[in-house]
Amino acid sequence: MSDFVIPTPPVASIPVAGGGAFPVRRVYCIGRNYAAHAVEMGHDPDRESPFFFQKNPDNLDSSGSFPYPDQSDDVHHEIELLVALKSGGTNIKVEDALDHVWGYAPALDMTRRDLQGVAKKMGRPWEIGKAFERSAPVGPLQSVADVGHLDTGRVALKINGEVRQEGDMNQMIWKVPEMISYLSDFFELAAGDVIMSGTPSGVGPVARGDEMLVSIAGLNDLSVKVV
Repeated sequence: MSDFVIPTPPVASIPVAGGGAFPVRRVYCIGRNYAAHAVEMGHDPDRESPFFFQKNPDNLDSSGSFPYPDQSDDVHHEIELLVALKSGGTNIKVEDALDHVWGYAPALDMTRRDLQGVAKKMGRPWEIGKAFERSAPVGPLQSVADVGHLDTGRVALKINGEVRQEGDMNQMIWKVPEMISYLSDFFELAAGDVIMSGTPSGVGPVARGDEMLVSIAGLNDLSVKVV
């Protein structure tokens, strides 16, 4: 008999290509990790110390639709490579970091840009612009055993067939092993943690009815409709 005083909330998870599901513990997101995107957001693209924010595990959504959120008139797309960890720890060395990766998936960091902008100006946290319901559309995870480790190759987002974002994973300022190592110096990483690894330039608004197509070299595409 459970000692919980309310029904247990469902476990947030990401579907796995070929069957099964990956349970999610935490979601870490790195900011401004492509130089061109840093420039378009008005920042210096030099290799400064990385910074992270978080989304909630249940923000991840694999339904293939993105409900345009309330309280915002300026919602932006940000294509991301998602990295899923099978193990963790603290003070992980860069050279050992990839040993902790289970697999990869295409994802989107949808952002209420107007609300994020207000938060920035007021020196407040970003959650109101980043961690809202279904703000992280995600495709099925593919295992390292199937696709290897991804560190180079095209990433692109089309809206209604038109390319809006395009870059290459090798343009990341902080590479996946470095992100894992850095995070582990400040948090105890664990199985079920996922990292969203940043977006290339070209972020912009979406509207109801838009069809978004995420393509990341080595992975299956992710198609999402704004509703």
